[in-house]
Amino acid sequence: MTTEHTATTLREGLAFGEAPRWHEGRLYYSDFYRHGVYSMAEDGSDEQLLVEIPGQPSGLGWMPDGGMLIVSMTDHKVLRRSPDGAISLHADLSDYCGYWANDMVVAEDGTAYVGNFGFDIDAFLAEHGVEGVLTPPGPPTTNLVVLSPAGDVLQVVDDMAFPNGTVITPDGSTLIVGETMRMRLTAFDILSDGTLANRRVFAQLELVPADGICLDADGQVWVANALAPEALRVAEGGEITARVVTSQTCFACMLGGADGATLYAMTAPTSDHAVVGAGPLLAKIEAAHVGIPRSGRP
Repeated sequence: MTTEHTATTLREGLAFGEAPRWHEGRLYYSDFYRHGVYSMAEDGSDEQLLVEIPGQPSGLGWMPDGGMLIVSMTDHKVLRRSPDGAISLHADLSDYCGYWANDMVVAEDGTAYVGNFGFDIDAFLAEHGVEGVLTPPGPPTTNLVVLSPAGDVLQVVDDMAFPNGTVITPDGSTLIVGETMRMRLTAFDILSDGTLANRRVFAQLELVPADGICLDADGQVWVANALAPEALRVAEGGEITARVVTSQTCFACMLGGADGATLYAMTAPTSDHAVVGAGPLLAKIEAAHVGIPRSGRP
């Protein structure tokens, strides 16, 4: 049985919101085409610009000292914002990115797991359509890069089909990543040195290109469906147990709020950068209370 929820709009006027994170009582998020990392209050008020990122921000995460890691997409870098606000280079991923760097999760010890597009998705879809994703050989695959807390490359996991939203279980033992172009959630064991092993399918989805994801206290994963106005709650094995309906396509989601059980959804009319990058500010943050609180990281 699938539980249905309907989201309401909390905030309008974004260009394209991504990587929502609940941190210290506020929702943090990147906006690709306003080129900034922002935060807002639980109710959608009091939006504040934390830092401008000319290279287009995406994945966010916090280090043990309170500093923030920020993916800078178009120049394939991970930046570090220290607690005093200074920005420095944490890692250059240019050798491992097929196209723009993208989402990221940061473990408790500061180990970071960073994905990238692997190819120009808008150009591919314009030429091949969604059916091109489903028809072999499909789009090119790429790497998931594991970075040490110091920013050194620990591991490069290849043959990833657009590694996107990523979570770590609360015991730190398992990483789950959305492989957008394989329409699945893929799990790995996290070894003591932060590297990944034992790759396996967590959930195969039907026509759901998994975009941003988050984890709840029951071990289920909320998945933004990049083809539809919805986020889906997915159990290991693929059963869909709940759905949040949004007003436009959902590209990322995060559990937060005072009790951790509000699902914040980043929505937009499209992800095509030629449209949302230059057009009116139509992206939104929507929310629904879903009952089961957040868990793990981010």
